[in-house]
Amino acid sequence: MSTDLLAMQLGYNNYTFHRNTEGVSHQESLVQPHPGGNCLNWVVGHLASSRDQMRGLVGLAPTLGENESPVYARSAEPLTDASKAADFDQLTAAFAQDQDDILTAVAGLTAEQLAAPAPFSPGNNPRETVATLLAGLVFHEAYHIGQTGVLRRIAGHAGVLT
Repeated sequence: MSTDLLAMQLGYNNYTFHRNTEGVSHQESLVQPHPGGNCLNWVVGHLASSRDQMRGLVGLAPTLGENESPVYARSAEPLTDASKAADFDQLTAAFAQDQDDILTAVAGLTAEQLAAPAPFSPGNNPRETVATLLAGLVFHEAYHIGQTGVLRRIAGHAGVLT
C-alpha cells in the first residue's frame, strides 16, 4: 500500500471536515438529530478519538484527554448532556493538529512497518496489518465526515459541498 494514497485520502477528509464544521458554534454542535442519532459534537469527538487510535498506530501520543475519550467511544450513549461535551472549537483544532502530525508520520512509514501485524483489529481479522488497519481507519473517518455534512444542516447551516 502506498503512503501517498493514504495521504491523499486524509487530505480529502481534512478538507471536507473543515468545510463542514466551519462556522458551527459549540451550542449548534449539540443539536440532536431526530428521531435519533448523534449530534455533530459527538461525531467530531468520535473522529478525534479515532484519530488517537491512528496516532498510536503510527507512534504518536494521543491528543484527546482521557476524561473525554469515553464520551466519544464507539459504544457510547448519544451525547445529550451538554456538560459532558468537549468544546467544539478545541475538537476541531485537535483534528487540524492531528492532520499534520499523522501525515508526517505516515510518510515516514517503511514497507516493512506497513506490512507488520497490527496491534488491534476492529474486525478481529487475524491477518490485519498496519497498512490495512490504517486504510480501514481512514475509511471509518470518511464515513463519519460524511455525517458532518448532514449534521451541519441539522444545526441550521447551509451545505458547503455540492
